[in-house]
Amino acid sequence: MTPSETRSEKQYQTILDSITDGVYTVNLDWRVTYFNRAAEKITGIPRKEAIGRSCLEVFRSNVCESNCIVRETMDTNRPIVNKPIYFIRADKKRIPVSVTTTLLKDSRKKIVGGVVTFRDLTDLSKLRKALLKQHSYEDIVSKSPIMNRIFATLPQISRSQSTVFIEGASGTGKELIARAIHNNSFNNEGPFVAVNCGALPDTLVESELFGYKAGAFTDAKTDKPGRFAQAQNGTLLLDEIGDISPVVQVRLLRVLENREYEPLGATTSIHTNARIITATHHNLEKRVKEGKFREDLYYRINVVKLSLPAIKDRKEDIPLLVNHFIERFNHLTGKNIIGISQEAMAALMLYDWPGNVREIENAIEHAFVLCLEDFISLACLPDQILPATATNPILPGLTLKEIEKRAIQQALERNQGKKVKTAKELGIDKNTLRRKMIRFGITPPR
Repeated sequence: MTPSETRSEKQYQTILDSITDGVYTVNLDWRVTYFNRAAEKITGIPRKEAIGRSCLEVFRSNVCESNCIVRETMDTNRPIVNKPIYFIRADKKRIPVSVTTTLLKDSRKKIVGGVVTFRDLTDLSKLRKALLKQHSYEDIVSKSPIMNRIFATLPQISRSQSTVFIEGASGTGKELIARAIHNNSFNNEGPFVAVNCGALPDTLVESELFGYKAGAFTDAKTDKPGRFAQAQNGTLLLDEIGDISPVVQVRLLRVLENREYEPLGATTSIHTNARIITATHHNLEKRVKEGKFREDLYYRINVVKLSLPAIKDRKEDIPLLVNHFIERFNHLTGKNIIGISQEAMAALMLYDWPGNVREIENAIEHAFVLCLEDFISLACLPDQILPATATNPILPGLTLKEIEKRAIQQALERNQGKKVKTAKELGIDKNTLRRKMIRFGITPPR
């Protein structure tokens, strides 16, 4: 090697030692021929010990034996870009990394080995957890401005004793909000009792809510306390209150007005101090106008009203919710899934989520059952989510911003450039669409 070549090699080594990504090279015998300073720091293996050893001994990843990424690059003659995997450090610690591989060629373009660069994702994982903590209240996560305004009011609402009315589509988290209010209230040491009024037949709603005395009817052998009695000194959530019958509405109105009720077959009233929270997926104002819900009861429960937006109106929360449920199911199942692939996340962002947060939770649980790798892939998602990618194919290597840009362009084309119709289809405000078009440099088709 000439003095000039020696100086050039030292310069290259200095440059590679100054970057934060780990870099190592292997020859055709899979022996490590170069190992930069960041690789030492991330793996915990000194350079002198790494060079000359088999890469399997140095970079002990979950894909080394089954699906070597360097071998795949050599076989296909195509680089692998930012593949998420994990490896075992010298201290036995499991580290998530993002790996990129490419071919190593000499001056005559002959393949002499492979180059691997990898980035430690540990800090990214910590940042993700910190972000979840920052944008959460109790077990509810969101960075939506609408939800953050609700979060800001929950402490004051919790400390009051006022009746709360929670309105929102099925699966938006109405019970989670109710539990958060209870947990931060002065009666949080009392019970939290939830009853789904819509799931009970009309003949059972009264006995479930108010209880009964022995002999009240043929099969009433002993006294049975109702949900109001069970929630004494605590909180009672009347979920799907919009589905109760007019008869029960009358009895419930009396309880809310006088804080007293009578079990079936009783001759005396019982006082209740339970905090009442009601919830429904119906538009109660509309049901009042249709004569299906009592107007006086509506105004009695509508003291403090919280309206929860659907996921289609806060799609920016999808990545947060996905990470939240990955953390939860890792804890419940004992798995250690690092995250979700870019293609799978793109499919989740393009899906409409009629079942809202509950459907996202179910989709991640479904993925945990099928996922055998460290990252949830597109194939692990439920079938109803996959058709969204059939008409809008997701190409590997695209960022979420690029996918979002394509989705907007395709929606504009489908709607002949009409922004109002496009915004409605995408589930966003027309002003939001306008800002995104400016940001992405999108010109509507003629």
